[in-house]
Amino acid sequence: MGIPRSRRQQSRGKPTHQHRPGGVVRGTMLDMKNHTIPRLDNNEDLRESVLPHCRLSPGEIWTDPKRGHKIACIDAANAQDIQAMLGPEKAILAIHDPPYNLVAFERRSVQEYIEWCRAWIGTTIALSAPNSSLYVWLGADQDEGFQPLPEFMIMMRGFKELRSRSLITMRNQRGYGTQKNWMAIRQECLYYVKGDPPFTVQYTDIPKILRGYYKDVNGTRTENMERSKSENIRPGNVWVDIQQVFYRMEENVNGCYAQKPLKSIERLVSASANAKDLVVDFFGHSGTTLLAAEQLDRKCFTCDIDPVYCEIMIRRLERFRTYGKLGWQNGNPFQQELSGIDGDEQPQLELW
Repeated sequence: MGIPRSRRQQSRGKPTHQHRPGGVVRGTMLDMKNHTIPRLDNNEDLRESVLPHCRLSPGEIWTDPKRGHKIACIDAANAQDIQAMLGPEKAILAIHDPPYNLVAFERRSVQEYIEWCRAWIGTTIALSAPNSSLYVWLGADQDEGFQPLPEFMIMMRGFKELRSRSLITMRNQRGYGTQKNWMAIRQECLYYVKGDPPFTVQYTDIPKILRGYYKDVNGTRTENMERSKSENIRPGNVWVDIQQVFYRMEENVNGCYAQKPLKSIERLVSASANAKDLVVDFFGHSGTTLLAAEQLDRKCFTCDIDPVYCEIMIRRLERFRTYGKLGWQNGNPFQQELSGIDGDEQPQLELW
């Protein structure tokens, strides 16, 4: 058997999204004091109740006439469908956040997961520009020999078109609590390049406070503050300055379970793509890559295998363009349909 085609069968090995007491699910009926909803992949009744409100069906592609973005309801491992989404265009940057832990691992080997990854990585390479960048977020299960991270890294060595550049670690502010092990608070992101792509040095909001590291420049003794191009420090490949998404943040998208912080994706896009460049994301989910591209004047082609998450991406873009909001915080993308609440209305834009 292959990798499951539906995200409802997939889990990324991450904590269940915070569900506040105000939103209690009783079948398909919601008491939504704070208008929250639980993970849509874990609640079949809830998912079925929002499915009729989704504009895309499997195989369909939505094109944004305003900025040229695309959202497709397709399988990342289906090269033909991915090719149809991209058409003649080539991506300068790919940012993928695949499901990196599967409930189905009890019935399927890690090797089958790696073969599934090999398919969409191959498609990414084939449809990327000669000079392009690839970032892949991936996890390591510390209770299972740290799979699938090492297996994935070894698999990537087989793609001779790519060169490994960095292993980025992003620190979560919260983690899995334990009294018998080090708390798990890290997320890994692998960085590869094809050819010689652009790279723009990024800086954090953290000011430099330490002087030192003296060096002779043109016969003059200088220290690092004098040579610096910024008063702030660079992030390097260990990121400690990005807040993990949780329910109090405006960018929070209730119903999603694998949402990356917008700031982390903006950093990758800013570093590895220029204005108007094409960015692709084969696992769109909450639409963070799409929103980052919208804000930074890049074009994004993204997809998800589940129509529900495709609809969430469209609605998140609409909400941002209408209100300037990054997400729903304590609300949710299907608030009107699920609760009939009049407030916080979500008008449709003329995007079709």
